[in-house]
Amino acid sequence: MMSLFGTAVGAGILFLPIKAGVAGIWPVLVMVILAFPMTFLSHRALARFCNGSQKNSQSDITEISSEYFGFKWGYIITFLYFFAFFPACIMYGVGITNTIISFMQNQLGFIDVGRFWVCFSIISLMMFVMIFHEDIVIKVCEWLVYPLCLILLVFSLYLIPHWDFSAFSVVPSLSEFAWTILFALPVLAFAFEHTPAISTFSSSIQRKYGKQNADFKCNQILFYNAGLLLFFVMFFVFSCVMCLNESDFKEAASQNIPIVSYFANKLNEPVINYAGPVIAILAIATSFFGHYFGAREGINGLVHKTCTKLSTKEPNKKKISIWTGVSFYIVMLVLSYLNPSILGIIDTLAGPVIAAVLFLLPMVGIYKVKSLQKYQSKFADIFVFVFGLVTILTVLFKMI
Repeated sequence: MMSLFGTAVGAGILFLPIKAGVAGIWPVLVMVILAFPMTFLSHRALARFCNGSQKNSQSDITEISSEYFGFKWGYIITFLYFFAFFPACIMYGVGITNTIISFMQNQLGFIDVGRFWVCFSIISLMMFVMIFHEDIVIKVCEWLVYPLCLILLVFSLYLIPHWDFSAFSVVPSLSEFAWTILFALPVLAFAFEHTPAISTFSSSIQRKYGKQNADFKCNQILFYNAGLLLFFVMFFVFSCVMCLNESDFKEAASQNIPIVSYFANKLNEPVINYAGPVIAILAIATSFFGHYFGAREGINGLVHKTCTKLSTKEPNKKKISIWTGVSFYIVMLVLSYLNPSILGIIDTLAGPVIAAVLFLLPMVGIYKVKSLQKYQSKFADIFVFVFGLVTILTVLFKMI
């Protein structure tokens, strides 16, 4: 449960207040109602999708997709799976770089901070950690989640004296209310999603409890995890929105920094000054490792499928992992230095593509694959499908 929590808490939670708070507190309260069923039902469906394999209970989601839909669609789904998580890794690289630079300039007093050297140091360190065994990285992330939960809660509570209750008297127009919720959906979905961990999680549950008990244990763990996320994430968002106004959120978005870093710069209080950057670094680091595993799983699956199709010789998985790792490192280093908009990446790339994998893919599987049809539940399935579809369509709404 804590590993899933750590994967979910990252750039999404640190940027959700910026996106959700522009129209005041009332849209946030609606998001509180949507968040739990959105999180639990979608991840439960994806876990069932992974647990339904009839060939190998330890297959990852890319192999399972090929089993269900054939090589061609399996290849397309694998590409989407990779494309859902690679932009997230880029965001985490940009986010942690900007957090450290902001901390050095505003709290430590360094005037001239070389962005390239900060990028090089932090991206190299994060990628260096990935050379260790996956179980070790997951275990370390699991333990990092505990101080992260505590600091996040303390930060949210510490903001209470700064709450402005006049926020409840600011009621946006119906159109502004609706558009705020609509355009916040990609960030809302991204803030709660822990999709890259679901494939590994499902396999782990099957190994430990057997295929017969896997569904029950998955449901139990995902239910408690969704409740934990709802409390910590939305209390944090609520506390942030109660302290700032529309211009503050626009300023934070223009600076391309997490909301906690903006608080550290604005309030200039000792606790906030140091707690803010610590929250951002812990949240981004734990979430980066989870999303990196998902992106690596996707790109390795793509390369492996391509090599298998083009040649009868079995491709060397170790060489594939090395080359994809080096490519990841170079791309992350370059893009972290270029500093693209994090909210822009979530709105146009990460959010909609993750919605396709997390919300739509399991629904197609549950109604098309015979072994998954036992999981059909009309009301829950309609909610998940509609939520995913609308999240994807926000890209088109923005263009219009």
